[in-house]
Amino acid sequence: MNHHHLLKELAKVATGLVVADLISCIWLAGAGLFPMSIFGVVWTSAAVPEILVLDAALLILFVHLGWGVKLPVSSPSERTLLMLSGFLFLIIALLHLARLAFGLDLALGTFEIPLWLSWIGIVVTAYFSYASFHFASLRAR
Repeated sequence: MNHHHLLKELAKVATGLVVADLISCIWLAGAGLFPMSIFGVVWTSAAVPEILVLDAALLILFVHLGWGVKLPVSSPSERTLLMLSGFLFLIIALLHLARLAFGLDLALGTFEIPLWLSWIGIVVTAYFSYASFHFASLRAR
């Protein structure tokens, strides 16, 4: 499997996960099931708007990467989009790393995000940053 195909397929899987999160968050909020505890973390309805905004932004990005970008890119605007995505993912990965290094607390609404979640955040965002920069630098043959 070539790297172009792998990135597109990973973006499609990520799209499905984000859609599932979006639907389940809306359903849980609508059913009045908040507050709830998952893996020892208490989720309240105050975090729902922030989760929905984050999910919508991720959904737009992953749909574009999975279905909209033809790799290798040939248009300057797509190259610019990939570079911008790469920088954003790099900044997020560095923020997760700084959070782990300094033990910083992070809250989304009233939800306190556990430190272990930043390890996953580093791996995922660092890979998407690398892939974005890699595919932005490739030239069409």
